[in-house]
Amino acid sequence: MAERLAGLRRRAELALAERVGAVRVLWRRSMQLRVVLSTVAMSTVVVLVLGLVLQTQIADRLLEGKEQAALVQADISRGNLERDLARVDPDRDGTQATLDEALDGLTSSGSGSDRDAGAFEAVLVAGTEAIGTPGATGSSGSVTDPSSGPAGVVPPQLRAPVLKGFLATKYVTVTRTGRPDVPAYVVGQPVRTAGRNLQLYLIFPLTAEQRTLALIQSTLALAGLALLGLLAGISSIVTRQVVRPVRQAADVAERFADGHLDERMPVYGDDEVARLAESYNEMAASIQQQIHQLEEFGALQRRFTSDVSHELRTPLTTVRMAAEVLHAQAEDRKDTDRIAHRSAQLLVDELDRFESLLGDLLEISRLDAGVAELAVERVDVRDVVRRAAETVRHLVDETATPLLLDLAEPAAAEVDPRRVERILRNLLANAIDHGESRPVEVRVAADEHAVAVVVRDHGIGLKPGEAGLVFNRFWRADPSRQRRSGGTGLGLAISLEDARLQGGWLQAWGETDHGAVFRLTLPRTAGDLLRTSPLPLIPVSAAPAEAEPGIHEAAGTTGTALPPPETGEFAVVVPEELPDPSSGTPEDAR
Repeated sequence: MAERLAGLRRRAELALAERVGAVRVLWRRSMQLRVVLSTVAMSTVVVLVLGLVLQTQIADRLLEGKEQAALVQADISRGNLERDLARVDPDRDGTQATLDEALDGLTSSGSGSDRDAGAFEAVLVAGTEAIGTPGATGSSGSVTDPSSGPAGVVPPQLRAPVLKGFLATKYVTVTRTGRPDVPAYVVGQPVRTAGRNLQLYLIFPLTAEQRTLALIQSTLALAGLALLGLLAGISSIVTRQVVRPVRQAADVAERFADGHLDERMPVYGDDEVARLAESYNEMAASIQQQIHQLEEFGALQRRFTSDVSHELRTPLTTVRMAAEVLHAQAEDRKDTDRIAHRSAQLLVDELDRFESLLGDLLEISRLDAGVAELAVERVDVRDVVRRAAETVRHLVDETATPLLLDLAEPAAAEVDPRRVERILRNLLANAIDHGESRPVEVRVAADEHAVAVVVRDHGIGLKPGEAGLVFNRFWRADPSRQRRSGGTGLGLAISLEDARLQGGWLQAWGETDHGAVFRLTLPRTAGDLLRTSPLPLIPVSAAPAEAEPGIHEAAGTTGTALPPPETGEFAVVVPEELPDPSSGTPEDAR
């Protein structure tokens, strides 16, 4: 039962959190909602303050008028009683009947509706003690002094100054059995007779004033609610007139950013919004013109590169034929004419590099033009890695670099093997060039959705910020550094485009003097969307153990060169979602 209640509480908390999150999102995204709610909130404060001030002023005026009318009525009543009781001695017998008769005449003459003070009750007391004090009441609590009227509602605090001959007033709440409590205004004053003075108290109920004040309160509340509704509607309409063009501008800007360069804002009138629309349209037209110019320039540049590359192939073929003839002749006379042999060898090597550069330029032209084609096959990526390693064997032998291959895990995927091999060949040549003859590690891993290949060297590494530049065309970390592979400066740029063409990622990471890591991630099924990679990009260990130069396959279970994943050679934490690595600088590479 407790677990069920806890589950219900968690679901309620989650539902509440979702609602709160939705409200927060709506609050952040809707300027109109913020303006309307802010206007209503501030208007509510103003209406409340104004209502309280008006209610207080009206109540004060009602009570002030009631007090003045009550004092006038009390003075008239006192004069009438003094005239009727001028010859009455309160200390003689029969005083009670006289008081009752005089009070009846007073209340009947003062109960007319034409009186400003309204209806009232009168109390006439002939005693000399304050009501409620010892000696003034009997054992039953009733008043023992001669009195007429409801003397029990007169508070003792009011009778004390009246006994001293002063006029006194007080607001009280009249409580009677079987009746609701009624607020009242009591006026007390002495009345002269033939003997000692009497005390006259007039009780003016405030029921009418209370009803008037309640009516005023309800009227103010309804008027305040109506005013708030009108203010909310007015602010919504006014805000909409401002927000609507802004929303239109945002929609037009989004479509413009998506490539619809002909999108423009409608212009109405000559106000500030119209001027904003005109300025935006002028800016959009200028950007569109510049984009078209850049597109034309890019197309011209690609066509120029392609044409030049094609045109250079014919003279290159002729020069290569002549160079091969010279090289063959120099080979025959290499013992007698070493200078000619060396010159012929340099000529052949540079022609090979020139031909490679032309090939890369043609490939870049096809990729830029969007006419590159994929030849997708289902292959084991480990076989592609082995072929790529064999193509750089001459570099491995020349530099005495240990090339360690961890290919223990099967990694079948639908890829273009030619392009994948070209990517790996460029990554391996790059790692050997910058590896300082230290071990270069290659590791392959796969999961349900992707296959990854990591190439790591332990050479000079990359400076901060260079991980985002290594894929730029013709960019070199150290232009003065001699390259053994004779690269054209386009290898990594072509590799990045090859990875993108297959829906994959090519990412880089590096630290100065700690080597560099390149990770190629490809979907196992062509066309799938990548979200994670089976291998991490950032390593957590130093260089592996010493290894013999050459190409070696080091199984992950042996631990000789590439320890298995659980040993921590690479961080095995895979993030839930990786950003778009198209720029070559993913989040985990920074």
